[in-house]
Amino acid sequence: MRIDGRKPDQLRPVTITPGFIVYPEGSALIAVGNTRVLCNVTIEGTVPRWMQAQGVSGGWITGEYSLLPRSTHTRTPRETNGLSGRTHEIRRLIGRSLRAAVDLEKLGARTITLDCDVLQADGGTRTAAVTGGYVALAIALNKLIAEGCIPPETLRPAVAAVSVGIVDGLPLLDLCYEEDHRAEVDVNVAMNAEGKFIEVQGTAEGEPFARPALDELLELAYKGVGQLLAIQNETLQTVLVNH
Repeated sequence: MRIDGRKPDQLRPVTITPGFIVYPEGSALIAVGNTRVLCNVTIEGTVPRWMQAQGVSGGWITGEYSLLPRSTHTRTPRETNGLSGRTHEIRRLIGRSLRAAVDLEKLGARTITLDCDVLQADGGTRTAAVTGGYVALAIALNKLIAEGCIPPETLRPAVAAVSVGIVDGLPLLDLCYEEDHRAEVDVNVAMNAEGKFIEVQGTAEGEPFARPALDELLELAYKGVGQLLAIQNETLQTVLVNH
């Protein structure tokens, strides 16, 4: 039995609240156990200068990520003097994951910025940002689809992410902070609804791990992502019905 009473292959309770903030084009608050991440989407009718300079057609999606100072057990200073390597890494993960969920050519000359702010951190903040971020993104793009600004096929198969790891020799799904802190192996996995991998970030915190262990962790991730995709879909259905 785990610290919070879960089975090894069990997710923490997950809830996604769509439209949590009224001003963004798309918004969602995701709660994964005690982790809370607010995801807000902004759409602008222009593209980055590098795309203009290189003559790249279509649009772009980028991710932003930050921890509120008291989202953590002790105060985390605001990153006012430059971003940490961890923050850069997480931003890239969010951006890559959500670009995989959109046909950028069909998006047109638009830039989508997804702001992911961690209100409370208890492990898995980056994967929660991807999972909640997709819901906020889909809400925003469905509005453009309804207005006839972009075709329905602009949205590709949904994307979600989850953490897996080995703690005390046992493969576990969706690590909370205490488990993540003690993990011998820590892996973050982003996948789409077709069962294809977008990103696998894996690290041996201590001793190297063997291929069968990785295979077992990826199976756990596959199961967890499937459940997260179902929660995303259920959430989005309620939004579409209400509109």
